[in-house]
Amino acid sequence: MKNVLITGCSTGIGYSAALILHQKGYRVIATVRTIDDANPLKEKGIQCIELDLNHSESIVNAVSFALNYFEGRIDALFNNAAYGQPGAVEDLKRTVLREQFETNVFGTQELTNLIIAHMRQQGGGRIIYNSSVLGIISLAYRGAYNASKYALEGLADTLRLELANTNIHVCLIEPGPITSQFRANAFSKYQQHIEKMTSAHRQTYEAMEKRLTKTGPAAPFTLPPEAVVDKLIHAIDSKRPRIRYYVTFPTYLFATLKRLLPHRCLDWVLAKVSDS
Repeated sequence: MKNVLITGCSTGIGYSAALILHQKGYRVIATVRTIDDANPLKEKGIQCIELDLNHSESIVNAVSFALNYFEGRIDALFNNAAYGQPGAVEDLKRTVLREQFETNVFGTQELTNLIIAHMRQQGGGRIIYNSSVLGIISLAYRGAYNASKYALEGLADTLRLELANTNIHVCLIEPGPITSQFRANAFSKYQQHIEKMTSAHRQTYEAMEKRLTKTGPAAPFTLPPEAVVDKLIHAIDSKRPRIRYYVTFPTYLFATLKRLLPHRCLDWVLAKVSDS
C-alpha cells in the first residue's frame, strides 16, 4: 500500500483521484481548503485534512499530520490544488496576480520542498504536478493562469535536474479540458477581481461570461477527471515514470504545433482558439 497525499480534493480531478486511489487500495490523504468540502470523501472512508496553500502554517501542519498518519512515509505527492483567474493581462492588478501565484506556485512549491526533505530521508518518492496545456501554450484572457502554470513547469523541470542523483522522480501531468468546477470557480474570481465596465476588453468579457457560465463542456474533446487519474497511477507505480503525461487531444495537438509552427503562425492559431 503506497501512501499518497493529494491536494485540492473538493471537486474534479482531486476528488476523483482520492476516490479512485482509495478504492484501489492506496492509503490516501485528501486535502481541502474548507473542511466542510471533505464530507463526501469522509463518507467513503477517506482521510481528509484542511490545507490552505496561501498560508505557511497550514502547509506545515498538513505535512506534520500526513507524516504522523502515514507513519513517517509519503510515497507520492500529487500537487493538484489550483484555480484560474480570467482577465486581460492589463486588467490584472498586482494583488490579483500575487493571489494567483500564492496558490498555484508559491504554496505548492513550499509544500513540495517540505515533502522532498522527507523523501530524501526515506530514499525516494514521487512528486507529481498537475499542470495544464496552458503550461505549454498560452491563450488570451487567461494570462494569470498561463503564467502560473509556466512557472510551475519551470520549477518542476529544474527540480527534476536537481534530484537526478536521487530516487525522487518528478512528473508533470498536462491536461486539456476536463470536466470539473474549474469554470465556475474561474467565473467567481472574474466577478471578484475584473472591472468589466471600465475595461477596454468589455465586449470580449461579455462573450467570455457566456463561455464560463455555459452548461456542460465548454470546449471540444473534454474528458472526465478519470483520464487524469489514469496518468497519475502510472506516475506513482511505474518503475520509470514519464517526465510529462499529456491528457486530452488538445494537449497533444498544441504540444506538436508548438514544435512545428513558426511563432506567428502559432499565434494565429491560438488567437482563433482564444476567441472560441
